[in-house]
Amino acid sequence: MSSYRNQIKQIIVFILHFNSRIQHISASSFLNANDLVNMDQPYFDDISPRNISAVVDETAILRCRVKNKGNRTVSWMRKRDLHILTTNIYTYTGDQRFSVIHTPISEDWDLKIDYAQARDSGIYECQVNTEPKINLAITLEITAESDVRERNSEKLYYDSKAARAKILGSTEIHVKRDSTIALACSVNIHASSVLWYHGSAIVDFDSLRGGISLETEKTEVGTTSRLMLTRASLRDSGNYTCVPNAAVPASVRVHVLTGEQPAAMQTSIGNILSVSIAIRITCWIIISEEVLLLFNTLSLAEYILVHRSSR
Repeated sequence: MSSYRNQIKQIIVFILHFNSRIQHISASSFLNANDLVNMDQPYFDDISPRNISAVVDETAILRCRVKNKGNRTVSWMRKRDLHILTTNIYTYTGDQRFSVIHTPISEDWDLKIDYAQARDSGIYECQVNTEPKINLAITLEITAESDVRERNSEKLYYDSKAARAKILGSTEIHVKRDSTIALACSVNIHASSVLWYHGSAIVDFDSLRGGISLETEKTEVGTTSRLMLTRASLRDSGNYTCVPNAAVPASVRVHVLTGEQPAAMQTSIGNILSVSIAIRITCWIIISEEVLLLFNTLSLAEYILVHRSSR
């Protein structure tokens, strides 16, 4: 009897130890998977204005920085004729003025146009072949040198060290679905206007989505812009860029979650916790059976003693 009880205890200790290991693995797995959710998907890190001006016969550079590119392909497309100009470092146009500036250790995939001409004016898109595809639209305007001087006199160009937007708070935020997304950026100049982009599209306050508001405030030291989106949905996830006039933009990454954790993580942890509960129930059953066995054994011994004494 003593040997049987020892064996049962050893089994229970082993199961409880195994259960604690599963719980530890579930916690660490969530952290690793959550990191992968944040790090796996490519996105644009906007470092330059969406409107670029250049002088005829000079070089125009359209900047595109892609984070977490992985094995995806980065392409440049001319919007007016949907012509693919470059793919990764390769050029797919007979116009040799077009090329890509990229070094192996860099996240930059800048489109370079030598000897820019007026006909090069228009919208260009930097694209990444994710599913669905993401793109960053940049408008290029090629002007005569006299036009550029006039614009400089109106202070439309900026010193990157002096005029810059900054996201207030974290640049990577997580919000629950149906809650409110509140974004804010400050600019250290009095910007005449501040636009917000979601991915490559400007935030449309008149869209059917509704629930979008923008407040722009002039302060003593510059400008503050606050964007609010109520009733957040999964479609609201992505990169948001604060684009002030005549200042370097700033971006923030938004993740809309279905609960405390992303939906996939909830399913995974739920399955693991289910296993943990099942193990606990099994231990309870084994312990109960052992108690029942002991009870039956004691009852039998008591019966024998009573029977013998009666004789």
